[in-house]
Amino acid sequence: MTALRIATWNINSVRLRRPLLNELVAALAPDVLCLQETKCPDELFPLEELKAAGFPHIAHRGMKGYNGVAILSRIPFTVRAEDPDWCGKGDCRHLGVALDLPGGPLELHDFYVPAGGDVPDPKVNPKFAHKLDFVAEATAWNLERGPARRAVMVGDLNIAPLEHDVWSHKQLLDVVSHTPVEVAALTAWQQAGAWHDAVRHFVPAEQKLYTWWSYRARDWEASDRGRRLDHIWVSQDLAGGLRRHAVLKPARNWPQASDHVPVMVELDL
Repeated sequence: MTALRIATWNINSVRLRRPLLNELVAALAPDVLCLQETKCPDELFPLEELKAAGFPHIAHRGMKGYNGVAILSRIPFTVRAEDPDWCGKGDCRHLGVALDLPGGPLELHDFYVPAGGDVPDPKVNPKFAHKLDFVAEATAWNLERGPARRAVMVGDLNIAPLEHDVWSHKQLLDVVSHTPVEVAALTAWQQAGAWHDAVRHFVPAEQKLYTWWSYRARDWEASDRGRRLDHIWVSQDLAGGLRRHAVLKPARNWPQASDHVPVMVELDL
């Protein structure tokens, strides 16, 4: 039996917040860490520093100023070169690998779904249209491939699907990230791959659960107006091996914190 810890974090600039990765490693000791919004072109990615932090195997796709994904691993892997270029934009929002593990490879996908802007109307807001198109393409891709097997999907999916994934279901129904059309789209994607929500596996749907708190809040902790935008899904054949989870809420108070906090699950393979 192999215990595997996989964490995900929208780091909101890997170069600015690279020192905080030491705090994350001390708190969660992940075997694999998936990052989003690295905001770093590949030629400037701090590869050697991250290897020195305990991750000898690293893949990254980035661009200047925004987007970008990376996978840092203690476990050898092979990058999946055949995965789609979503919406034909080449905007560094997905990275897939096959982890080299006992019992066979494990497929791991790191996604950064478009945020979608402020207006939840695809006719007047191209950013929202892009978000819906992105999720629709990913859903069709999962449908074509069939139910996921020995696979994990993580990332900042920028949608809080459940009533208690947001601080106020009623007040956020017309706010981007919790609108009915987005929730339906994310649910369809999850069903297309027969994915199991690994964090809600541990936290009942009727309990509040957040991974993001806005920078706009004067006192984010006191107001606690959060949303669960960061997700870990596992294939059904891995669900029985889920052992524990962590949402590292203290990270929101780290110096120069990201507005997202790290999320981790541990599973036995």
